[in-house]
Amino acid sequence: MMDGVLRIPAVNLTETDALIADALNGLTASSKSLSPKWLYDHHGSALFEQITQLPEYYPTRTEAGILHDNAAALSGLVPANGALVELGSGASVKTRTLLNAGRHFGAYVPIDISRDFLLETAGDLRTRYPRLSIVPVVADFSAPVALPRELATTPKVGFFPGSTIGNLAPDRAQALLEGVRAWGGIGAFIVGMDMVKDTSALVAAYDDAQGVTAQFIRNILVRLNREAQANFNIDAFKYRASWNPALARIDMQLVSSHEQVVTLAGQAITFEAQEAIHVSAARKYTPDSLRNLALSAGWDVAARHTDASDRFSVAVLTPVHRP
Repeated sequence: MMDGVLRIPAVNLTETDALIADALNGLTASSKSLSPKWLYDHHGSALFEQITQLPEYYPTRTEAGILHDNAAALSGLVPANGALVELGSGASVKTRTLLNAGRHFGAYVPIDISRDFLLETAGDLRTRYPRLSIVPVVADFSAPVALPRELATTPKVGFFPGSTIGNLAPDRAQALLEGVRAWGGIGAFIVGMDMVKDTSALVAAYDDAQGVTAQFIRNILVRLNREAQANFNIDAFKYRASWNPALARIDMQLVSSHEQVVTLAGQAITFEAQEAIHVSAARKYTPDSLRNLALSAGWDVAARHTDASDRFSVAVLTPVHRP
């Protein structure tokens, strides 16, 4: 650890190498895709924070209300001098509700892939919470995350708000839950999950009138142009959000407006007219699918805090102790 920051390097790859390899793998497949983790460079992280303030994007406001109403119970899950560990922390806005209520916390460990954004946020939090140890970890939470050694035996509670778990395929969501389950001293995992609801409300949340979400998704092409020697014509790819009822998810895609050839790291990639790149998915849950996911990874659903309309859930998962 240097300067209070734990950095988890990619094995044998720089971040740029990993970006190029991942993009080439996804864009040369029969169904083109890009991993949503590459959306979160500094600009992408800032755009996502804008999305959370949009009138159509109900999840942030709804979850914030649930956290506010249940702050005492949720912060009370962390033992005295224990640690709150957040995956995909971003600007840690909603986390502050728990930090304000959890004056007994010993440490807060924000984990995020966007280094600069994470460090800016950590600096702000150190000013706001001078008595709390802030230990940022630069890491990709879609892979196993190593926590700081000095916290190995510290009692801890995981925090994963924002329904970000819905962006993961079911097997990856299960793997993430299993990875958190394996942390030493883990007592609970607080997870935000968006629920299945009216289709029009779901689509509007991911296709806002101001076009901020479209800009956010298309930012991945901007990043590839900047960092991966690509030459995407950004305006030649239109954003599309649609509800996939079979998989209970919103699909976010970039659709080629015409036949074109793009080069990336020296390799030519051909697009047909109306061919789509799948960039992100936002899965929605029911109480049953939430319970099944938790049990598959060794957790019980100890509590499910919701809003009055059950649009969103903040689930408290506790480890299953098998004999």
